Amino acid sequence: MPHTLVIVESPAKAKTIGKFLGREYAVLSSFGHVRDLPKSKIGVDVEHDFAPQYVVPRTKAKQVKALKDAAKKADNVLFATDEDREGEAISWHLAEILGIPAEKARRITFHEITKRAIEEALTHPRALDVKRVDAQQARRVLDRLVGYELSPFLWRKVQKGLSAGRVQSVALRLVVEREREREAFKPQEYWSIEALLAKGAEEFGARLHAKDGQALDKLAIGSEAEAKEVLKTLETAPYTVEDVAHKTLRRSPPPPFTTSTLQQDANTKLGLSAKDTMRVAQDLYEGVDLPGEGSVALITYMRTDSVNLSNLFLEEAIGFIQAEFGTEYRLAEPRTYKTKSKGAQEAHEAIRPTDVRRTPTSLKDALDHKLWKVYDLVWRRAVATQLPEAVFDATTVDIGTGTPYTFRATGSVIRFDGYLKVYEEKRKETLLPPLEKGDVLGLRNLEPKQHATEPPPRYSDATLVKTLEEHGIGRPSTYAPTIATIIDRGYAERDDGKRLKPGPIAPTVNDILVEHFPSIVDFDFTAKMEEKFDDIAEGKEEWVPVIRDFYGPFHQTLEEKEKTVARTKPDDILTDIVCDKCGQLMVVKHGRFGPFLACSGYPECKNSKPLKDQKDLSHPEVLTTDEVCPDCQAPMGIKQGRFGMFLSCSRYPDCKTIKSIDKKLGIPCPDCGAGELVEKRSRQKRNFYGCNRYPTCKFALWQKPTGEKCPSCQSLLTFAAKGMIKCSSKTCAFEKQGEEGKPMEQADV
Repeated sequence: MPHTLVIVESPAKAKTIGKFLGREYAVLSSFGHVRDLPKSKIGVDVEHDFAPQYVVPRTKAKQVKALKDAAKKADNVLFATDEDREGEAISWHLAEILGIPAEKARRITFHEITKRAIEEALTHPRALDVKRVDAQQARRVLDRLVGYELSPFLWRKVQKGLSAGRVQSVALRLVVEREREREAFKPQEYWSIEALLAKGAEEFGARLHAKDGQALDKLAIGSEAEAKEVLKTLETAPYTVEDVAHKTLRRSPPPPFTTSTLQQDANTKLGLSAKDTMRVAQDLYEGVDLPGEGSVALITYMRTDSVNLSNLFLEEAIGFIQAEFGTEYRLAEPRTYKTKSKGAQEAHEAIRPTDVRRTPTSLKDALDHKLWKVYDLVWRRAVATQLPEAVFDATTVDIGTGTPYTFRATGSVIRFDGYLKVYEEKRKETLLPPLEKGDVLGLRNLEPKQHATEPPPRYSDATLVKTLEEHGIGRPSTYAPTIATIIDRGYAERDDGKRLKPGPIAPTVNDILVEHFPSIVDFDFTAKMEEKFDDIAEGKEEWVPVIRDFYGPFHQTLEEKEKTVARTKPDDILTDIVCDKCGQLMVVKHGRFGPFLACSGYPECKNSKPLKDQKDLSHPEVLTTDEVCPDCQAPMGIKQGRFGMFLSCSRYPDCKTIKSIDKKLGIPCPDCGAGELVEKRSRQKRNFYGCNRYPTCKFALWQKPTGEKCPSCQSLLTFAAKGMIKCSSKTCAFEKQGEEGKPMEQADV
């Protein structure tokens, strides 16, 4: 019979740890949190030192009983939850439920789920760190007070169903303000001039760089007329090498992954959201089944802001590198990194493989595609830290023209790949012919190129996480849930490029919070609260005074604003519905009796229509269409959902058929001639382009068509990677370059 009960959070973790322990141990899972604040009420006694009122959810009652029964039979209970503050709090809640006093509760922690790490942890059990529990409790209580008091205020002043939160509202502000920057942006035209030069038979490119010895600003040539004047001067000019400079450049590998940098890299390189990245990383940490081995943990703990690597890993990595790549790739001393993250709190390791010998290649056939992709990223980044610098030969050539203008050509060649042997980074080698000062060059072509400045891009998961981290807002465990929350609440949605744009209600909510509750969405204030939580965890502050200092002014402001702030109507939602009186588009407006349809041409046109059966703005039924339901033949109606407009059967809820609204491209179907090409979405959430007469016509393309036909075979041309335009026919090799190496639809105007 087992003498020691070990409790972890997840079944996968229990399965992996159970492999390493003998029969005297029983390993059970709590299936996450076992207690929390109630959902039906605030659950915090503000009159008595903000005492939290924890409850066991009904869904956890069965598991809690099983844990209690197992604890009664065991001689000892060990809590082996994750080593961060949330894990500490889960252990504390478990001890409370099982009736084990905090001073007697024993806790083990480990950064990786391997046999050596578990055995080491078992030899050093410790007491619960109540200060860390207090820090987590302070965060939970503060967020509950903000959410449960500020959200109803938004219901009364804006619209029911809205929510506010300490970190999510800051993320919302970032998304909204970036969108307004984009809307206010005015493109500015500028021109560049590129020359195709030759030394003998070898050709190379150069760009206009300076005038009268002064480097030209990007916007120096601001119009076509100016560009033509410069061209007139240069077309007959002599081109001579004035200077050749050679440099040796060295580049060091980036530090190993922290939570935020893993999320950023996985988003940029793999297209994974922060939420998906953490879900996959959690599986890799807790253990995946490998053929012949059972459950194996492949990476270390994935919620960390540290870039430290254990001495054991450093030794193993250097030994592996020498055996795999040779002595020239071995460092004399291990490379270490210093954590620079603002407010870094945990003394964790960085994210790394648990065994450097488990190469991505060896696991290619054993892992699910996403698991393998993320493991490949982690393994390569960690191993790269112990490889030498990459060395480049860089050449800069200045070319005189006998006029005030000078061109510059640059080239670089990798002399020693170093860490790039395992960790690829975007870098293109540019070869130049051997050039010496005084060489006379031939001009093959002189081309002016038009450009326009671009607005700042919308936030991706990667850039939003990076910005939050730079401001010291949130912690490793909060980035992914924060982004998921603002999407789930309809405050943000993804555009076609999967970047974040504000939802229809977002600007209204943000403006109210910024104007009336500036501290809630203030970057410095939110970061300082994180520092307060750190101080609580380190025993420098007590949690109750920290909450009291915040809650007093916050609650007083809320009471004052309740009396002085007038109800604000949300921004109008533009629909695809055409006004039957003047032909302009209709918008969803908000009146005393709820939302309704009104002409966007108001006050010139005062046409309006009711929204039938309207109960929730997030799903307004706007108007019936000429399209017929494929299941019951009733007219289809247009509704507004969290992700935009969609078609729904007018007999809902008797008929629940829904369809997406086709995004028409204005291109006739080349196959049937009767249909039109529309943008569609596959089951794998990948965009494709097909005929709107499907299934009668099954013509489809993965690449977006340009609308032009191939000059060789008359098939449709499509946008391809790296700015290329290619023929859609698999048997035709025609391709051409889009303007400036960009797809024609995005070419600068």
